[in-house]
Amino acid sequence: MNRTDSSINRRQLMAIAATLPLAAQSAKAKSTSVKIVDVKVIPAHYPMTGYFKFFAGASGKAGRAAVFVRVTADDGTVGWGQSVPIPKWSYETLETATIVLREYFAPAVIGIVATDMSALQTALDSALAGGFSTGMPISRAGLDLALHDLCGKLLGKSLAQLWGRQRGQSLTLSWTLNPQSIEEVDTLIQAGWERGYRNFNIKVAPDPAFDIELARRVKKLVPGGFLWADANGGYDVDTALMVAPKLADAGVDVLEAPLKPNRIRGYQALKRQAALPILMDEGVVSPIELDEFIHLKMIDGVAMKPSRCGGLESARRQIELLEQEGLMWLGSGLTDPDISLAATVGLYAAFGLDKPAALNGPQFLTADVLKQPLVIRDGKIEVPSGPGLGIEVDEDKVLKL
Repeated sequence: MNRTDSSINRRQLMAIAATLPLAAQSAKAKSTSVKIVDVKVIPAHYPMTGYFKFFAGASGKAGRAAVFVRVTADDGTVGWGQSVPIPKWSYETLETATIVLREYFAPAVIGIVATDMSALQTALDSALAGGFSTGMPISRAGLDLALHDLCGKLLGKSLAQLWGRQRGQSLTLSWTLNPQSIEEVDTLIQAGWERGYRNFNIKVAPDPAFDIELARRVKKLVPGGFLWADANGGYDVDTALMVAPKLADAGVDVLEAPLKPNRIRGYQALKRQAALPILMDEGVVSPIELDEFIHLKMIDGVAMKPSRCGGLESARRQIELLEQEGLMWLGSGLTDPDISLAATVGLYAAFGLDKPAALNGPQFLTADVLKQPLVIRDGKIEVPSGPGLGIEVDEDKVLKL
């Protein structure tokens, strides 16, 4: 660019800026100079109801563990996030998440411009070395959510608007069935049906005979629903290859995480078998391994969880990659409480999720920390409409937890 071109561009930009309302110009200038000055980390537990295998036993007695993350900018604006560790699902615990957030991730973002998401993500990348993938992704997700909330509030934009997309109005939810016997199935389905749910996801593995009977029973009772089976890596390769066609015959629509994520050849064999669409979950944390798994022809898609993969930035990029490759993505979660749930719903709605989302926090959790709780009606959850995550946190409720 020569000097004349540069001068013209500056004059054009100044002319455009002059046409903006003074308040908008002020907000723009303010948002590009506001820096993060404080990060608070608050561990807590949400009370629960019902039986869910990941919260059974000693680790679940206190309730659903969650780490609140409160990020403050130098103008006083606050953003909220939430990490949601589950010791029976991942190696991350309430204690390790609290320490890593407080001692490693939080200091990395102090002093960075709060709307510079690229710089913030780079800082998080450098705060903690990864292993096979992103280090401590469930912990990191809580801060990532808080940064998106803060950025959206400073810019006056929802999550969808931050990404240049349209905000959806609501998402259809799926009711989780985790029975310990077939005799429980009818009662569990009735509980979901009474709350307006018409789609059900089932927990399967390691017993294939039980799983097939379970799928048949659910399909008989809810013939028109989307039936999603999640094995959480609980089958071995031979069992998975045997059971997948039988689950398909029983009415299952997709099979999630049939194997541990390091059983690469097993996933390849299941995809070649093509009895059911094969989705990964636990093994996909960053877009890097997702791209590798796609090109290794291991999967037909991913059961997405922002809370699993380091937060909204990673999840958004993964959805974009899956759509680019013409693969499936479904919306799932980690029994997310309300803050994490609001972020997850905002992401899925922005990208037009059209299948029922297995977000079972409202099914199992019995407390909230929002001034206006999320609205769930007739098996659908409304997408928050305000800036950032679209919610207001009641700090008194947080402290009571």
